[in-house]
Amino acid sequence: MNQPLHFDTRAIHEGIKAHEWEGSTLPPIFQTAAHFHDTAAQLGQTFAGERPDHIYMRLTNPTNRFLEERLASLESGQAAVVTASGMAAISNACMTLLRAGDEFVASSSLFMSTYTLFTNIFKKYDITVRLADPLNLEAIAEQITGKTRFVYMETITNPGMEVPNLKQIAALAHENGVPLMVDNTLASPWLCRPIELGADIVVHSTTKYFSGHGAALGGVVVDAGNFNWDTDRFADFAPFTAQKGNLAFIHRLFKEHHVNFGTTAAPFHSFLTVLGLSTMGVRMERHMTNAIQTARFLREHPRVSWVNFIGFSDHPCHGMAKKQFDDKGFGTMMTFGLADQDACFRLVDNLSMILNLANLGDCKTLIIHPYSSQYVSFPQDLKDRLADPCLLRFSVGIEHIDDICGDLSAALEKV
Repeated sequence: MNQPLHFDTRAIHEGIKAHEWEGSTLPPIFQTAAHFHDTAAQLGQTFAGERPDHIYMRLTNPTNRFLEERLASLESGQAAVVTASGMAAISNACMTLLRAGDEFVASSSLFMSTYTLFTNIFKKYDITVRLADPLNLEAIAEQITGKTRFVYMETITNPGMEVPNLKQIAALAHENGVPLMVDNTLASPWLCRPIELGADIVVHSTTKYFSGHGAALGGVVVDAGNFNWDTDRFADFAPFTAQKGNLAFIHRLFKEHHVNFGTTAAPFHSFLTVLGLSTMGVRMERHMTNAIQTARFLREHPRVSWVNFIGFSDHPCHGMAKKQFDDKGFGTMMTFGLADQDACFRLVDNLSMILNLANLGDCKTLIIHPYSSQYVSFPQDLKDRLADPCLLRFSVGIEHIDDICGDLSAALEKV
């Protein structure tokens, strides 16, 4: 075939080397801590970077490398590193860019673990995050200073359900000589590819839509390979720029942070993620149709106070989502409110099929009460600002829509 393969096809076929795998159309699980070399000279050359051979699982692994190549392709990037979790991907990507005394700008609406990392953990390293409304370009611009090293956004904020204008934010970041990093977990590259909108670095929790089955933990950092690191602001990148040019970022991430912090993905988890990728296209289509129907059901139910779902035409981010997601859907996550926390607990406790889990993007429909779980250890004032005791986060799966709404209906009757 001369024409490029579509996303859904590449998710199944990209990178297969059946002739090297004794006819297998899935990569072998290379479950070994270290790799043999014929001679002492060969191992020395590999350590020196003169040979592409594998040495030790903490460094590279053939199963992981296959997943890296496939995910880089699906995100329209040039290189990737898979990690043990999504937070490992975020931590590695940020720390590759940051030094003591540096600053970066981030969305004020962030996943709770990311928020904790940025506002609390990084303080120990004399690193400052400047938070800004992700929907206000001027507010983001006001936070950029001479110490800024990057801008960080989420394609769909969790749990705020906001969709920032990535193309404009990328242009703003580049005008100021810094890269844009995007957490694309809630959208997935099936729905949105931030690199095609100007982003320079993309991170994911592969635990979510890439896997889809909830059986594997993982993360990935994808480098667009387009940012010019050869500037005064990034003079510390000089050795890596000299070696890898515009791929200096992913090279530095791997050499300094991934290897030395030991954030390696387990090969078995990478293999399970590859299995999930094969059905990603059809899963995402079902996710999208189920999500809009579920949101409509909830909005019309008399015991539901409100529903925050990007797919509604009156949602403030609906227009941006349609444009940025090529009118393919609006994600699978939504939040909705009941009368109070007690009502939320009664709903969750009376569900029979829908699962009360701290995960999302699974093929199974999932629900959680963030205020009493994910945010439980936050200081009260911060907890009240970031969460709501009346709010439930809902991730729509791919079960039959009648069963999803039926389970919700039965539980709501007992609220």
